[in-house]
Amino acid sequence: MAIAHVIVELKPQVLDPQGEAVKNSLHSLGYEEVKKVRVGKYITLEVEGNDLKEVEEKVKEMADKLLANVVVEKFTVRVEG
Repeated sequence: MAIAHVIVELKPQVLDPQGEAVKNSLHSLGYEEVKKVRVGKYITLEVEGNDLKEVEEKVKEMADKLLANVVVEKFTVRVEG
């Protein structure tokens, strides 16, 4: 069994209105030192398989097809045994 961690983030050139809303809320709470916020998704998958490279490739395929909108998002995958 392997555990795969997928982090999905908006590409740098894509505006992040949710991040802006969080930043503005933090400022209203007095945290003026926060200059930029980007909001993303963190997904954990339990995947059957012992070959970590094979599991990583499968999870990348999953992220490319479903977990991320690759037009506006990028993703990273980390797999541990």
